[in-house]
Amino acid sequence: MKYLSLFLSLYGLITHQFLQAKPINVLLLDGQNNHNWKATTPVMVDALEKQGHFKVTVATSPPKKSNPSDWEKWNPKFSSFDVTLSNYNGELWPERLQKSLVSYVKSGGAFVVVHAANNAFGKWVEYNEMIGLGGWGGRNENSGPYLFFDNSGKLIRDPRPGRGGSHGPQHEFVVEIRDSKHPITKGMPIKWLHSKDELYDSLRGPAKNVNVLATAFSDKSKKHEPMIMTIKYGKGRVFHTPMGHADYSMKCVGFQDVLRRGTEWAATGKVSIKLSKNFPSESKISSN
Repeated sequence: MKYLSLFLSLYGLITHQFLQAKPINVLLLDGQNNHNWKATTPVMVDALEKQGHFKVTVATSPPKKSNPSDWEKWNPKFSSFDVTLSNYNGELWPERLQKSLVSYVKSGGAFVVVHAANNAFGKWVEYNEMIGLGGWGGRNENSGPYLFFDNSGKLIRDPRPGRGGSHGPQHEFVVEIRDSKHPITKGMPIKWLHSKDELYDSLRGPAKNVNVLATAFSDKSKKHEPMIMTIKYGKGRVFHTPMGHADYSMKCVGFQDVLRRGTEWAATGKVSIKLSKNFPSESKISSN
């Protein structure tokens, strides 16, 4: 009985370690974007895979103005993956793919939105509910309120008329953590310096079940704009960051840690990935 108990304990430990070591399967969508997806996709794939936590499959859509027959051949199987990451900002998908993504996330799937993916599909109601906030694509006050933090640290939902989406010149900026207890941001410095990037402002959307984890102060809007967010959509989890304009922006250690931890959280509801030892400080950038 003693040896049986020892065997079961060892078996349980080995099984637990095996399950822990199993990489999270990520489906990364690209193929159309007003940004250089051919440069940014490889950076995200490398950031996710290099520590062994993730295995990434890239699904590249047909180019703009493709024949319907080309779209019929593009059939990403969302439910075959633990999480779907969008680096896509282009033409509206066929209805079958729209329904497939909505069903996948609403029934408990995981979705990650990076930078210009929040520009996509301005008129697709369910997509906008999924991502919480977006910019451009015809978004305005009818799309939902403009979310930001005021100088006192209060979250403001501004319904007044205005466009959705704007930014000034690219620059380095400080990211400020607003929820330090969330698994994604836990342990991060309250303020850290991000590499040269576009700082999106005036994002609008339904903003249902949105938790803003971090912001950055925009010199253009004079407001603290959401930079790290989570959204609950049905039974699914969505992670959203407007950061990541270019490959050099994504090489920031802070961005890569946010991407890894946000993707893990979306897929599992937990975060086991530790922060990098060279994570940026408030005054010093760190890049890979």
